[in-house]
Amino acid sequence: MSMSDPLSDLLTRIRNGQAAGKFEISVPASKLKRAVCQVLKDEGYISGFSEPADQIKPCLRVELKYFNGAPVIDRIQRVSKPGCRRYRGRDEMPKVMGGFGIAIVSTSKGVMSDRKAKALGEGGEVLCIVQ
Repeated sequence: MSMSDPLSDLLTRIRNGQAAGKFEISVPASKLKRAVCQVLKDEGYISGFSEPADQIKPCLRVELKYFNGAPVIDRIQRVSKPGCRRYRGRDEMPKVMGGFGIAIVSTSKGVMSDRKAKALGEGGEVLCIVQ
């Protein structure tokens, strides 16, 4: 059975893994998921991610991050969905928690955080928000 929204699956697995206190989760790999995980790692929301070579089907292992026993990610939510895409210009990027959270944006120059997109003067599809 195929998934209609693989990115939502990644976000849900992260959310469920942190609720269960897991230190690592495994998800099927894709270029978009790798790019989103890279942004999460660069912004300090996850410890890291890897793609083990010993797997038959490519998968990503995402290492979740905790601070004082509580998950670093308080809320992770999909914004743009397959049925309703959300695009924003460079001046209309959402502010998440007044700048304390990030929005992950897919631009013509790649997947990046909202701050980086604003600095480059790029707009694009708002994939998700992270607090």
